[in-house]
Amino acid sequence: MARYTDRHAASGVRDALPKLETWPSQHPSDYEIVITIPEFTSICPKTGLPDFATLTVTYVPDRRCVELKSLKKYVNAYRSLGIFNENVVNRVLGDLVRALRPRRMAVRGAFAPRGGIQTTVEARFPRAEAGVAGATGAAGVTSPRVSRRRSPAGSSRRSEGGGRPKAR
Repeated sequence: MARYTDRHAASGVRDALPKLETWPSQHPSDYEIVITIPEFTSICPKTGLPDFATLTVTYVPDRRCVELKSLKKYVNAYRSLGIFNENVVNRVLGDLVRALRPRRMAVRGAFAPRGGIQTTVEARFPRAEAGVAGATGAAGVTSPRVSRRRSPAGSSRRSEGGGRPKAR
């Protein structure tokens, strides 16, 4: 069998996929959304064999939420895409972070065993400590906590101090 190449490693990382649509969150306080995709499928770029996984996306929205039908179309496009498991998880995270700009997000891929080996890959955003100058997250996306300017006083999104609104 041929050796792994840089072409194998980069396969699927930049291929065009359906656009992720969003809608405005109606709640300024933190709440968590968990989306489970139990029938995820992609193709191994080396062997051409299918990879099966359960993807779990967990995020705290800031201003936008992902529209689920567009997410379904996006995820289904991986069925014919040659891409390694590690790249799947990091690509999904990067694409969702760019579309949503969430407060935080994690993508976990639990891939079915092949050859007696089961792989679980997890990537998180933000990847660097909040407040660190120049901190970047998935796929070079700057953390909203670092790059976003504080909202004006009186905003429904943040208290005057720029933090989370105080519980009453």
